[in-house]
Amino acid sequence: MTNESLTFIFLNAALINNFVLSAFLGICPFLGVSGKLKTSIPMGAAVTFVMFISSLFAYGINQALIAIGAPYLRLISYIVVIASAVQLVEMFVKKFSPVLYRALGIYLPLITTNCAILGLALFQTSKGYNFVQSISYSLGAGVGFTLALVIMAGIRETLELSDIPGIAKGTAIALMIAGILSMAFMGFAGLGG
Repeated sequence: MTNESLTFIFLNAALINNFVLSAFLGICPFLGVSGKLKTSIPMGAAVTFVMFISSLFAYGINQALIAIGAPYLRLISYIVVIASAVQLVEMFVKKFSPVLYRALGIYLPLITTNCAILGLALFQTSKGYNFVQSISYSLGAGVGFTLALVIMAGIRETLELSDIPGIAKGTAIALMIAGILSMAFMGFAGLGG
C-alpha cells in the first residue's frame, strides 16, 4: 500500500502520466472518435464509467484471488469484468441515445479491447493501491482520457476550417497533433516529484 495522497494519485493519472498522451494506451478511440466534440465527450464519459467499474471490481478480484492463492487468474478476471461493463454501457447508450450509439459506431464496443482500461486494472494492482486510492486513480485516468479526447477533438474541428496541404490531411495531421499534445503533456512530468 502506498502513502500517496488522493489528489496526487488523481492528478498523476489525469495529467502527469496521462494514459493516452504519456503511456500511449487507448490510441484507437483517441484517434477514431476525436474528430468531433459531440462524440468525444460521450466516449470519454463511457470510458470513464468503464474505468471506474473495472477499478472497483479489479480491487475486489485482486483481494479475493490473493486470499485463495490464485493471483495468476487476475488477467482473465479483469478481462471478463471489462467486457461486462462495456456491454452494460453499450446497452444503455443504445436504449437511451440511438443517435449517439450510431455516431460512436464501432468504437463503443471497442472499449472492451481498450488497453487503457486493462492497463488501469493492472497498474493499480501493481502499485498496491487501497480501495479509495483505486477509485481516485480510476477517476483521474478517466478524466485524463476525456481531457485528451476533448482537446484533440477541439483542435481537429478547428483544423477543418484551415487550409491544410493535401499531403498532411487526415491521419497524418491527426498523428502530428497527437505527437505535439504528447510533448505538451510531458511538461507535467515535473509535477511528479
